[in-house]
Amino acid sequence: IDLRSDTVTRPSQAMLRAVEHAEVGDDVFGDDPTVRRLEETVAERLGKESAVFVTSGTQSNLCALLAQCQRGDEYIAGDHAHTYVYEAGGGAVLGSIQPQPVRMLDDGLPDPAHVDEVVKPDDPHFARTRLVCVENTHDGKVQTIERMNQVTSVARRRGLATHLDGARMWNAIVELDADPVAFTAPFDTVSMCLSKGLGAPAGSVLSGPAELIGEARRWRKMLGGAMRQSGLLAAAGLHALDHNVERLAHDHAHAAQLAEGLAGIDGLEVVGQHTNMVFVELPTAGHPLELRLRDRGVEARVAHSPARLVTHLDIGAEEVEAAVRAFADALAH
Repeated sequence: IDLRSDTVTRPSQAMLRAVEHAEVGDDVFGDDPTVRRLEETVAERLGKESAVFVTSGTQSNLCALLAQCQRGDEYIAGDHAHTYVYEAGGGAVLGSIQPQPVRMLDDGLPDPAHVDEVVKPDDPHFARTRLVCVENTHDGKVQTIERMNQVTSVARRRGLATHLDGARMWNAIVELDADPVAFTAPFDTVSMCLSKGLGAPAGSVLSGPAELIGEARRWRKMLGGAMRQSGLLAAAGLHALDHNVERLAHDHAHAAQLAEGLAGIDGLEVVGQHTNMVFVELPTAGHPLELRLRDRGVEARVAHSPARLVTHLDIGAEEVEAAVRAFADALAH
């Protein structure tokens, strides 16, 4: 029972059959039909002109930054956003693009007032502000379309481009019962991950205007992300999009079940449950607890508190019940 992340899923037999029968070509030459079908499918479902299949969410976000910002430009992101904190400073290191962090509000939205405040004037003393990034979901928290529009409207008024780090955007779309086109409409570029809640083994897709995606494709090549017969991975992504989106609601329900069960354990405090993530304060957080849980058949990252526990398509109601028993026993001993 692995609660470390929704990236730990294994391909189902149906997904493996889709991979086995995938028609492939050389995607660097643009002739892998399954990759083209994945890119066209994502662009159509999100109402975008074009899309490019990339190796990871980090590469997808980086391609978006590099395609929309030049050396000496800056992008705005929340101070806890993935693009700012967890992507190794790629925009700064590889693109000479300055990050400008702003306050992130409780639901994960960059504070619109702070965004407006930090946009630089047209003055050679300052980096040129070019792009605003929004992350949805953030720590499992969902921002509504109306909430996101509070930031994108500031960006439009200030003449800035917009990017959605939608690694787990399908969790938000399912939670809100939203139209994917309406959900992504305020953004010039959108990154979505196939290997998190959707359960594919690897890959993300960046979508947006054809000219920008063409530039992103060039950056993908420079970053080493151009693969050959990548239709094998694209087939897994297509299967995930066709079969694993609506079922995300089950992951949310199992996270709620996990939160309810853990709340009954003395000394353990559930401090949040959002979509497929549960956050808990633990009295004895640390590696010994991780080892005790592992001995009881549960993998969890609890070296620090609060700990994040994530449900996914390999976790059902029985696994949740077993995980709760393992936590209770591990904390008691």
